[in-house]
Amino acid sequence: MSSTKTIGIIGGGQLGQMMAISAIYMGHRVIALDPAEDCPASCVAELIAAPYDDVAALRQLAERCDILTYEFENVDADALDAVVREKQLPQGTALLRMSQNRIFEKNFLSKEAKVPVAPYRAVTSSSDLKNLDWSKKYVLKTATGGYDGHGQKILGGQADLEEASLLADSADCVLEEFVNFDLEISVIVSGNGQDVTVFPVQENIHRNNILSKTIVPARISDELAQKAQAMAKRIACKLQLSGTLCVEMFVTDDGLMINEIAPRPHNSGHYSIEACGFSQFDTHILGILGKPLPAVKLHAPAVMLNILGQHLAKAQAYITANPSAHLHLYGKLEAKHNRKMGHVTVLCDMPDEIEEMGKGLDF
Repeated sequence: MSSTKTIGIIGGGQLGQMMAISAIYMGHRVIALDPAEDCPASCVAELIAAPYDDVAALRQLAERCDILTYEFENVDADALDAVVREKQLPQGTALLRMSQNRIFEKNFLSKEAKVPVAPYRAVTSSSDLKNLDWSKKYVLKTATGGYDGHGQKILGGQADLEEASLLADSADCVLEEFVNFDLEISVIVSGNGQDVTVFPVQENIHRNNILSKTIVPARISDELAQKAQAMAKRIACKLQLSGTLCVEMFVTDDGLMINEIAPRPHNSGHYSIEACGFSQFDTHILGILGKPLPAVKLHAPAVMLNILGQHLAKAQAYITANPSAHLHLYGKLEAKHNRKMGHVTVLCDMPDEIEEMGKGLDF
C-alpha cells in the first residue's frame, strides 16, 4: 500500500496554502476547497471552487481524498457530517462545533479541561445585561462568527449599555469580565490522537484587534512558560487532539488565564517555519495522518511580523535592506487595508536581542 495520501483541505486561505506546502513536501497530494478560484492554496494545490456549505462539492472532496482537514472554524459541521467517512476527518466535528461557539468553548475549558478562564455567563438577550456590577469592566462577544475584534463590545459603564443591548438582541453572546493582563501569549500544540508535542510559548502584540507581532520565546519566566505549555497539553489531551491547536492566554498578576482556542495552525505560529525543526504545519499534517510526532526544538529566538495590505511597500523595503529576513507572501491579488497579505520572520543570534528586534521590526 502506498504511503502517499490525498489530503483534502477545506479552506484555501494562507493557512490552507501552508498546510498544503508541508503535505506536498512529505510526498502527499492535496486538493483544497474554497469559494475563490484565486485563493492562496490554488497556487500550490488542485482546487474545487465551491462554497463551504456546498454538500455536493464537499462530497466530491471526500470521495477523492483519504483524509480531510480544515484551515479555519467557519466550516459547516452538519455538511461535513453528511459526507465524511469514519475516521476520515481526524479533528472531528465535535471540536469544530465547540470552537464555533464561545459559550460551548468556555464551558469545555472551565468545566471539562478545568483550566482558568475569565468569569463569564451566557447572554441570550439584552435582559441578561441588567443589574451589572459597574465596579467591573466587561467584554460582550457574539457566541458565533466573531474574529479579529468583530462582534465584540467593551462595557465600561451605563453609557455602553445601549450598543451592547443591540448586540445581545441580535445574537447569542457571552459576557466576560474584562481581564487586566500584562501581555498576551499563545501556545501551539499538535496531537496524533494519542500523543502530543508542544511548541515554545509565543508573545503576541495586537493592533486594532489584529495580530501585529509575535516574539519567541515569550518574555516570561521559564516557570510560567512551563505552566503555559502544561495547560495547552492538558487541553489537547482532553480533546484527544489530532492536528494542530492554538491556545491563547493572558498573563495576569495572578498567573495565566485561557482566552480562547483555535483548532488549526495559527497566525502566531508562523515563525515556526524557519525558527523550529518542524513547523506547526508539519506537525498538523503528521498529526491528522496519525504519524509519530517529533519533539519541537527552537533553533533561534525569532520575531514574526504580519504584513497587512497597507504594509506591502514597507515590507518590501525592509526585505531589501535586510536580506536575511524571511519573507512570505500569500499570493492574494488584492491588497486591502488590514487584509493579511504575508509575514516576515527574523531570527536572532542571542535571546537578549529579542526585545530590541521586537522594537525595531515594525511597519
